[in-house]
Amino acid sequence: MTDKGAAERYLGTLDVDRVDYKATTVRPYQTGLFVRPGQSSESRKRVGRLGQWGMIRPGSETARPASRAILTNNARIEDITQRVTYRDAWRKGQRCLILAEWYQEPNWETGKNIWWQMRRTNRKPWALAGLWSEWTDPRTGEVEPNFTMITCNCDGHPLLARLHKPDPDRPPDQQDKRSVAHIDMADWDDWLQGSEAQALRLVKTQPVQAFDLTDAMNTDALLASRHAFDGDQARLL
Repeated sequence: MTDKGAAERYLGTLDVDRVDYKATTVRPYQTGLFVRPGQSSESRKRVGRLGQWGMIRPGSETARPASRAILTNNARIEDITQRVTYRDAWRKGQRCLILAEWYQEPNWETGKNIWWQMRRTNRKPWALAGLWSEWTDPRTGEVEPNFTMITCNCDGHPLLARLHKPDPDRPPDQQDKRSVAHIDMADWDDWLQGSEAQALRLVKTQPVQAFDLTDAMNTDALLASRHAFDGDQARLL
């Protein structure tokens, strides 16, 4: 999560509901910052709100799903209009931006997980495409803001397709690898307040040049050293 100062430098003056929040690593169902359009009762064009990173299904009795196997921190763009958890918020245009200094993804090319921290080459925060909602706790009446990151397919992307563990039940060209979607500054208004068609065209992967490749190069070096070691062993036999 990006701190308030960095968020304001990137977004301009921002009305945040809690000025004392601290930038920290946020995991699913923990509290993070999302930015949505200001509403009629709010003076700012964009406002920051702290909420649960994990969308809460309308009518749910609890803020988190009963099963740990259910994760709502990411929403697939392809079926966002059908999934009960997301469809009402999407229909209402409740889109948001999620600012992040970096996000983390797993790489399994060595046979073991190596976490890559995905940063922008220009070191500016990511402004990730998200969807937000508000849920009322039926026991306490407390309103709980919540949000999810929207993902798109990244099969064939030279960098992003290297991430996540391959699905052994799918052929290599049909893995359905997933990526979050960054919204460029010039497109913020279209994403936050535009039509559904305008928003859909923005859910896409970024070019390789947008990413800091440090972790990718470190993995490449590790793979190269392993291949060299295997070759040396073969020549000794």
